[in-house]
Amino acid sequence: MTMPGVGAVVALTFRAAVDRPERFSSSKAIGPCFGLTPRRYQSGETDRTGTISRAGDPAVRVALFEAAHVLMTRVATWSKLKAWAVAVAKRRGAKRAKVALARKIGVVLHRMWIDGTDFRFTDKNDRADQMTAKA
Repeated sequence: MTMPGVGAVVALTFRAAVDRPERFSSSKAIGPCFGLTPRRYQSGETDRTGTISRAGDPAVRVALFEAAHVLMTRVATWSKLKAWAVAVAKRRGAKRAKVALARKIGVVLHRMWIDGTDFRFTDKNDRADQMTAKA
């Protein structure tokens, strides 16, 4: 729950659905597991990318989408995650940006769970730059 936009309901829903985080080979596998990746149709020379696949638990998908919506609209503190989502929204639209952010939130939550760390608003390199700027 240290991640902005993620409250008790989202955290518990995610934790109950994932159950054992080590069953995923990498954190990137969270997106396809909960249907937050594009559906593909490939046949012969045809290769179409469609809407999200909607595979897996719909409650988790909804919870992650709501967390993404809250992060983009209600959270005032800027993070790299929010800046990335706003940039995607300018290019592709708000709905696609929220789905992409929901997938990314799932990946970050899984990684935080595996590592046992809290959410960092900036990464290590930014902190080093801030420390040298203050000195």
